[in-house]
Amino acid sequence: MSNIQKAFQNGKAFIPFLTCGDPSLEVTEQLVYAMERAGADLIELGIPFSDPTAEGPVIQEASNRALKGGVTTDGIFEMVKKIREKTQIPMVFMTYANVVFSYGIERFIKKAAELGMDGLILPDVPFEEKEEFDCVCRAYGLDLISLIAPTSHERIRMIAEQAHGFVYCVSSLGVTGVRSKITTDVGAMVRLVKETKEIPCAVGFGISTPEQAKKMTEVSDGAIVGSAIVKLCGQYGEACVPYVEEYVKSMKDAIRG
Repeated sequence: MSNIQKAFQNGKAFIPFLTCGDPSLEVTEQLVYAMERAGADLIELGIPFSDPTAEGPVIQEASNRALKGGVTTDGIFEMVKKIREKTQIPMVFMTYANVVFSYGIERFIKKAAELGMDGLILPDVPFEEKEEFDCVCRAYGLDLISLIAPTSHERIRMIAEQAHGFVYCVSSLGVTGVRSKITTDVGAMVRLVKETKEIPCAVGFGISTPEQAKKMTEVSDGAIVGSAIVKLCGQYGEACVPYVEEYVKSMKDAIRG
């Protein structure tokens, strides 16, 4: 069983997202430990990119702050090395094809795998174009996580068939961000995946309250939250760790139900 699938072994998974380097890599490292203490099951580490097309304003601004602060991919790799000396919590990178391209696809994936990362999410790479990344990920034992959206319809089965780690169900159209209401029939998306392959399904995009997280995990295996956490990092800066820890704990408690 992959490290990622272990994240779904103890009931519903809570998956927080962080923008690496916002407010600093030192704080990002502390946030990982704090989120694990608070009950996070798997952590998404966002590598900042200048044009993050899937992100709403909150994560875009965090990316800009991190890049202005001088964060690099190598700096993030160094941070992961330190984190892996202290915890084996499942972790995946979330970034954009360009970041991986410019670093060198094989060089990036090999390094991520050697450092103990478990997977990679590339929201701007469509299913039909994933092979050049996927074959390298498979070679180094990294799971390339597939995304399905409400518009995927008949492609859902096709995507599910080739999915690894878990399936990222995008709960709403558009970009990441906090939403007051999620209207997509997530349950139907999850059922289509499960009919095709027995693989965990986690829901992200728009979840920000314990109530929303609980509702989403009633029809899936986990909830992914980014913007609400990144917002706290933006709001409290260097002092954000206890606020994020408390927030993650409230979300995990809600989905434990």
